[in-house]
Amino acid sequence: MADPRPRVEYLAGFCCPLGGVAAGKPRVLCHGAEIFLSTGGEMVYVYDREGRLLIAVYKFPGQVWHLELLALRKVLYVLCARSGIYCLSLDQTTRSVSRDEEDGGDDQDREDGQVGEPPVPVIPVDPDSCVLPDASLHAFTVLDDTLVTLALGPTQWKMQLFERPSPGEDPRPGGQIGEVELSTCTPPAGSQGESAAPRFLPVLCCASPPGSRTPLGHSRSSEGVMLEGALFGLLFGADAALLESPVVLCGLPDGQLCCVIIKTLVTSMSAPGDPKALVKILHHLEEPVVFIGALRTEPLAEDMEDVHCDCLVALGHHGRTLAIKASWDEAGHLVPELREYSIPGPVLCAACDRSSHVYHSTSAGLRVVDLAQEGSPLDPTERDGAPGSLPPLLYPDNLGVGSLVTLCVSSSAPEGGAELLALSAKGRLMICHLDPHNEAPQSSRVTSAKAGKKIKQLLSGIGTVSERVSSLKKAVDQRDKALTCLNEVMNVSCALLSSREGPRPISCTISTTWSHLQLQDVLVATCLLENSSGFSLDRGWALCIQVLRSSRALDLDSAGSAITYTIPVDQLGPGGRREVTLPLGPGEDGALDLPVTVSCALFYSLREVVGRALTPQDPFKDPPSAECTPIVLPEQDGVCLPLSEHTVDMLQGLRFPSLGVPHTQALGPARDPIHTFLGTCRVPGSQPAGPESLRAKYLPPSVATIKVSAELLRAALGDSHAGVSLGCATLQWLLAENAAADIIKAQALSSVQGVAPDGTDVHLIIREATVTDLCPAGPIQAMEIQVESSSLANMCRAHHAIVGRLQRLVVEQAARGSSPPDLRLQYLHQMQANHETLLREVQTLRDRLCTEDEASSCATAQRLLQVYRRLRSPSLLLL
Repeated sequence: MADPRPRVEYLAGFCCPLGGVAAGKPRVLCHGAEIFLSTGGEMVYVYDREGRLLIAVYKFPGQVWHLELLALRKVLYVLCARSGIYCLSLDQTTRSVSRDEEDGGDDQDREDGQVGEPPVPVIPVDPDSCVLPDASLHAFTVLDDTLVTLALGPTQWKMQLFERPSPGEDPRPGGQIGEVELSTCTPPAGSQGESAAPRFLPVLCCASPPGSRTPLGHSRSSEGVMLEGALFGLLFGADAALLESPVVLCGLPDGQLCCVIIKTLVTSMSAPGDPKALVKILHHLEEPVVFIGALRTEPLAEDMEDVHCDCLVALGHHGRTLAIKASWDEAGHLVPELREYSIPGPVLCAACDRSSHVYHSTSAGLRVVDLAQEGSPLDPTERDGAPGSLPPLLYPDNLGVGSLVTLCVSSSAPEGGAELLALSAKGRLMICHLDPHNEAPQSSRVTSAKAGKKIKQLLSGIGTVSERVSSLKKAVDQRDKALTCLNEVMNVSCALLSSREGPRPISCTISTTWSHLQLQDVLVATCLLENSSGFSLDRGWALCIQVLRSSRALDLDSAGSAITYTIPVDQLGPGGRREVTLPLGPGEDGALDLPVTVSCALFYSLREVVGRALTPQDPFKDPPSAECTPIVLPEQDGVCLPLSEHTVDMLQGLRFPSLGVPHTQALGPARDPIHTFLGTCRVPGSQPAGPESLRAKYLPPSVATIKVSAELLRAALGDSHAGVSLGCATLQWLLAENAAADIIKAQALSSVQGVAPDGTDVHLIIREATVTDLCPAGPIQAMEIQVESSSLANMCRAHHAIVGRLQRLVVEQAARGSSPPDLRLQYLHQMQANHETLLREVQTLRDRLCTEDEASSCATAQRLLQVYRRLRSPSLLLL
């Protein structure tokens, strides 16, 4: 006959927040007829199962995270968020039961068992009940004489051991007797001063060998298990087995499963050693651990009385399941057998019964899997009852019960069955009776239907596993490709950074020339990227070219404008070349401000190539939350490797129409349409009346001169300009980077007239000069470099370019050890004094221009121009 008891028995309903009770924080424990329940809020309820009534409600100062029942001591320990651990005596609840029975209770609550508002007074917990105040505590467990806590530090988890008091003493724990740091952690982001509530809490479980006391002073509902000797020794080592020491198993939110031997940790306080030797990492589930337990997979022998678990089980939030059992290998040695399974998730809570079943609840309902071995051991006749193997696959069965947030296996279950005490997501406390004898035999027709359904489930599971394998294979391929690309980036970076002197394996050469674009002459820069290394520049590399223009009118206080061009480099193998041409000007306003600095660099984008591989999406897992997603990319999102820098000045921008150089007879900058019309209406033979022609006719050209020692120039130029005069060699050296350098060299010129980008003339003249009164040994032969232009700005730009070249020449010769001849210091002091006098006069004249009227300022301006002309033609000589 079938058992008439209901499959699910509802006891009471408790208030829950909108949307239901969240998993992870609720707890339920059972001791005799008393049920201790926390729904994840601030309340702890004490419910009488036999009387079907609520007998006590305790209110804590914060959210309750964990309950631990010490049945033999009649003590309930409670972990309160950001407060610490509280201790409640069970004698208080007994007195509450007696008082309620005298009052007669509430008949309505006895009938329907619904608890809307608590029918008993809410008892605020006395702050003195906090036996261990610590805001960083996230988990704990209690042994007979030891309190084990797990605290979250700034960067690591820390496990601490405290002495538990004896019966009748102050319930506060004694001194700390052990401490060890576990793996690194990333605390959840929260507001300053108050950390956010964690989504997952650590899980602690005490495991003991067969020789220890049963089961470490815990009730059946607490977190203590007793393992077989073979499994205990294989997991935790010979030291733990010889010491008969309990071991604390710890499952962390990052998926790590580790263990700490209690007696070894206590001994380390008196004789400190390596902290890493105290913590043993058993496995990594790669997802938050939500349950650790143990069960019996094989039937007991007839002469065995005590039930020792022979299989350790750990469950992850997304359904990854780990089972560890002692087994035999092919050589006949006892080895740990570890198997990973995947069950439907996300797992909200789980529990193990006294047999081989693991009950776990998901959002779809309560399920059960059986870890009993399929078949006999490997060789039972030779192994003498040796352990067998774990099943290759698990087949979860749906028990037809709704989603649960916490589970507890009751110790009052009938023989061969199980009784689960649970809290549903809607806040209903219930008992699930699981009796294997309550189902009558089904007909063969029903059995065939169930078999067909089982086959469909297996086929669906095979398809799901295939899809997941494809997804994981794609993620692995992406990461392999990303690692290959990063290896190439490291090789290229090392090659470039290690070759700061001499030829570089990857170079970028910059040259300039004039070209015709849209009916006007445009100065263009050509960047030639050459790969002389043994590495290939593949996808992700880009050539970045920055064009930094100087400020207008040579105003040194104003910042220039920069434009950056990014050109992708696709498949530039060893020996390959890539040419890029960029316009430098003139712009739409017809102006080209020189000098212009062109910088080239290689850039590798980490965001494009590596970003996707760092955060692969698994369709079978919940998407990671924002607070859990690590920041793995730097702020610049890439690697930048500078290649070269080139400055385009006025000497490179000059054109020479008189020499017949190509691309110098073009239209020039775009002119104003009105000026073009007036030019066509001008009488043939008359002079133009524009501002440029008037300035050239009535104002003398701006002139600047520089004198350089002939000996310095000969030493610098060497034999590269042999066969020509020193004046011609100097002019060729100054215009070596100009497009007309070959024509100037072929004609052996010592003076040349060029055209600036805006159309004004610039005249360069190199002549011999003699400097007397400077050297006691006699006159010094020198070369005078003269720059003339009707445009003061263009003359200054050309003068600035010449001075820059001469500065580099003097620095190079000084590095070679050349020294100047003896000089007359008195003459040098006199020249320096004359220049300082001129500079003071310039400042005085500029100040006077700000205060004088128009009539007086004309003479002041003329005097200022004369002083400037003297400053631009100094008597100093570069030696």
